[in-house]
Amino acid sequence: MIDLRLLRDDPDRVRASQVARGDDPALVDALLSADELRRAAVTRADGLRGEQKAVSQSVRGASAQERPAVLARAQALAAEVKEAEAGQTDADAALRAAHLAIPNVVLDGVPPGGEADFVLLEQVGEIPTYDFVVQDHLAIGERLRAIDTERGAKVSGARFAFLTGVGALLELALINHAMATALAADFTPMIAPALVRPEAMEGTGFLGAHAAEVYKLADDDLYLVGTSEVPLAAYHSGEVLDALPLRYAGFSSCFRREAGSHGKDTRGIIRVHQFDKVELFSYVAPADAAAEHQRLLDLEKAFLTSLELTFRVIDVAAGDLGSSAARKYDCEAWLPSQERFLELTSTSNCTDFQARRLNVRGRTPDGPRTAATLNGTLCAIGRTIAVLLEVHQRQDGSVRVPAALQPWLGGRTELTPA
Repeated sequence: MIDLRLLRDDPDRVRASQVARGDDPALVDALLSADELRRAAVTRADGLRGEQKAVSQSVRGASAQERPAVLARAQALAAEVKEAEAGQTDADAALRAAHLAIPNVVLDGVPPGGEADFVLLEQVGEIPTYDFVVQDHLAIGERLRAIDTERGAKVSGARFAFLTGVGALLELALINHAMATALAADFTPMIAPALVRPEAMEGTGFLGAHAAEVYKLADDDLYLVGTSEVPLAAYHSGEVLDALPLRYAGFSSCFRREAGSHGKDTRGIIRVHQFDKVELFSYVAPADAAAEHQRLLDLEKAFLTSLELTFRVIDVAAGDLGSSAARKYDCEAWLPSQERFLELTSTSNCTDFQARRLNVRGRTPDGPRTAATLNGTLCAIGRTIAVLLEVHQRQDGSVRVPAALQPWLGGRTELTPA
């Protein structure tokens, strides 16, 4: 959630952020009002408690004649304090609801608008050309006996798949390559839980606009994560961290309902309900967040370059950021069968928004201060497999293995049809 001091000192900046996102700026005024009402409720309750304490102390020194009136006043104050405390509880709840309704304040320079209003920052590599008719990743994967969506649908329903044979080996190779890349950059490898409590999901901002995409186990009051960002963000919830930065690389299975995406990328394994991912997550001092954001982006670019892919980097527009991000960069790789760029990685600077919700602070000479959090997808396995198969396909149905992956595939230089 945003810093209330920023809201009080510069509400116009928060309103401008809402407009850039395409959200309602009136929510800012609702939060200002809730903040003022809550502070008034606290002042009233504190004042009455102070008066109640003074009256209670005066009972002992009251004369016989004064005592009945003093006791009556003490009883009246007890009722008033009870009423004021109930009002403060209501005001706290109203403030929290209004506070949670405001997404993070976008950073200066973030382009306004929606999904189509991104700014292209750079393109890495040339768009590949082929002297044969390219096949999509599912056709290639079926020839390699690497992807089985038919049996995935039989067992689990639409948008599920089995990775078999070299498909399974390719996933493991990508995981190992991604983890080795993260480890070399001083990230601590983590195997993260795929089930989390509601506080973790709310704290990272996934129970707002994205709630329809989340799977919930109602009987257990647990959620299946759509990214290991969630458990990694909640890992230090309620803690004061002695030293920053802290950097983690989390692997987990991820689950998304893909609500509202009917008919979009339904073929193959690009948009599925279950996939695996290696996610980078950093806790840093707020002053270091912008530099850390660039660090995450550079690591993602290096990883995609090692896979010999052509990709572009975009500065995502404010309306497409998600509630927690103040700025986000996406890396989109070229997908030959569709002749378009497809998002493979993203990295978000969430400033102190998530850490304030989760109460994660860093120790400073001036006392504990709210930390900043950042996340970045290093490798979304299924999508990356899809792009690799298409980009490195050959006319004979084989697929060239990039040099960086060969050690993780037992030295294989190519994948050949079964």
